[in-house]
Amino acid sequence: MSERCGWAGSEKIYTDYHDTEWGVPEYDSRALWEKLILDGFQAGLSWITILKKRDNFREAFAGFDPETIAQWGEPEVLACLDNPGIIRHRGKIEATISNARAYLEMDDFAAWCWAYTDGKPIQNTWATMAEVPAATPLSTQMSKDLKKAGFKFCGPTIVYAWLQACGLINDHLVTCPQYASCKALAR
Repeated sequence: MSERCGWAGSEKIYTDYHDTEWGVPEYDSRALWEKLILDGFQAGLSWITILKKRDNFREAFAGFDPETIAQWGEPEVLACLDNPGIIRHRGKIEATISNARAYLEMDDFAAWCWAYTDGKPIQNTWATMAEVPAATPLSTQMSKDLKKAGFKFCGPTIVYAWLQACGLINDHLVTCPQYASCKALAR
């Protein structure tokens, strides 16, 4: 019997995200960057909290345009801190600005990310949620390298969740209908 990964629960916004987005290989640099920022905002919270506020985040952060955000200063930070539609955490907001600047220093963020997996998603074969790690040597190395490049709020656990979400790692359970779908989408 085939069943969806247990973390997706039954709430429609969560099941839709699981079924159409999570684990789908992402090759667009800007989209990868947006998801890394959102995973950073998730630290200490549940993903559904971020998912429910994602449109508000996109509006507050200029559609996650790194070139715009890299120019921000204190007025924009204060505007975000006054925005009840997002997570109002000064450190995470300021990290988004510095992460935009770090992103712009990279020639091709997507190529940089995918180089860690030789351009192909890692296909794990977990049977249960208990087998899925919170972090791995890969996420630890990427975290260190992102920090070296100037990124913040990108520890090994955040990076692992981001790798899963962006399909660099296929962590759908093998019993999940999305496992084979995501595997087939690999370039």
